[in-house]
Amino acid sequence: MSQGHDPQAPRKPFNARGSLVKRCEQCRMPGLHCICAYRLQVATRAQFWLITHRIEHYKPTNTGRLIGDCIMDTRVFEWSRTEPDPTLLAALADPRFAPCLVFPDDQEDYRHRVVDVTRACDTSRIPVFILLDGTWRQARRMFRRSDYLAELPIVALRTERLTRYRLRKAASPEHLCTAEVAAELLHQAGDEEGAQVLDDYFTVFNEQYAAARRDAGTPHESGAAQRLLEKRRAHAS
Repeated sequence: MSQGHDPQAPRKPFNARGSLVKRCEQCRMPGLHCICAYRLQVATRAQFWLITHRIEHYKPTNTGRLIGDCIMDTRVFEWSRTEPDPTLLAALADPRFAPCLVFPDDQEDYRHRVVDVTRACDTSRIPVFILLDGTWRQARRMFRRSDYLAELPIVALRTERLTRYRLRKAASPEHLCTAEVAAELLHQAGDEEGAQVLDDYFTVFNEQYAAARRDAGTPHESGAAQRLLEKRRAHAS
């Protein structure tokens, strides 16, 4: 599973709205809205490495962690400008991998590094999508201040998909959350099972968290929830 930052390691208290809610220790959802029963891990050809802003580690609304719940070989590293994780640096230098940084191509000074998803996966090595896990403002800061990422190819995700994330207000409907970006990357890479599982798990997370915020009961099982339960039963048999 994760090398570098351990997402299951003990965390400091999250002192913000909702910090006193009793949560599942695994999925961090409010107790009655636990989504562990829907968790299903699948193998994908492409790996995901998340470089996560330290604040995001403690937010229960963070969707980057959903990727690790669903996609095997996901790695999570905590971002640092001055002291990058040595495990991350070693992984970037490992010739088995072909890492690409996922970021918009909205600046002329790095457009020469941009490749599409197909090209990023057209390699005999293991393709890796590196996601900067934080708010848009945090991600831009991480991008600009991480010299160790400066030579990587950049995948600029192009999609007509609009965000379905309900828990934070996006600056634009085109701004997908981290889990949505990963699901769309898998879809465009031709990994339909991985894309569907992650997208369904994100849907369940979205539905259950929204219900918890409304102090409502557990929502009626959606098609996404039913598909995950069926896949879990099939994998168990």
